[in-house]
Amino acid sequence: MAHIIVVGNEKGGAGKSTVSMHVATALARMGHKVGTLDLDLRQKTLGRYMTNRQSYLSKEGLDLPTPTYHELPEIDQASLQPGENVYDHRLSMAVAGLEPDSDFILIDCPGSHTRLSQVAHSLADTLITPLNDSFIDFDLLAHVDIDGEDITSPSVYSEMVWNARQLRAQAGLSPIDWIVVRNRMGAQAMVNKEKMTRVIDKLSKRIGFRTAPGFNERVIFRELFPRGLTLLDLRDIGVKGLNISNIAARQELRDLIRALDLPGVSADF
Repeated sequence: MAHIIVVGNEKGGAGKSTVSMHVATALARMGHKVGTLDLDLRQKTLGRYMTNRQSYLSKEGLDLPTPTYHELPEIDQASLQPGENVYDHRLSMAVAGLEPDSDFILIDCPGSHTRLSQVAHSLADTLITPLNDSFIDFDLLAHVDIDGEDITSPSVYSEMVWNARQLRAQAGLSPIDWIVVRNRMGAQAMVNKEKMTRVIDKLSKRIGFRTAPGFNERVIFRELFPRGLTLLDLRDIGVKGLNISNIAARQELRDLIRALDLPGVSADF
């Protein structure tokens, strides 16, 4: 069966689609068959990213390793039994369609709580939660005291992941490997960064997730999107002499892939 990777966070702007595209493309470049789904039915950022890639490669006559992308199939609601949810069926049909030809299925969730996102989390073998390095974003995982040092209670997203874990346990499935990916971390050892490190470490022990380094803020990510490219494609399109920032970003991606510890995957790319 395909290993299902879900990229989720109920807050926009955390870098979910950037992480999704780079992880999926890295796996494809390593020779794995990767299918992708975008559950943000309104913005479809990952879907747009994939469409941009196909358009650019076609225009330039390039053939680069690329994940497959599928839209959720439409369902005739008249065919549903009473009480059945149309979104459940759309997602299950999409996963079933991808599974025979995929080593990995990566699902990019919207930055809000939806039925589709909730169901997708219960399917996750690996859950990646990108998190900007700020207490505003951390509030989605847990509430802290006024000093930002002690956790007072888990928050809404953590509770949803807990519910997803319970559903998997009841179905006899393996536990979710949950990785919180810290994006936009400052290079300097500032007070906020140190506090975030301590409180994330406390929460990881309390509710059971691992942490991994993510991406720093870089202009290159915004420049790649219109062409549907990733950091790993730059040399293939003739970019020579990558600058220090781009080289550092490629290393961040290697570190992330290594930290995810996906089955049968190394960080050799």
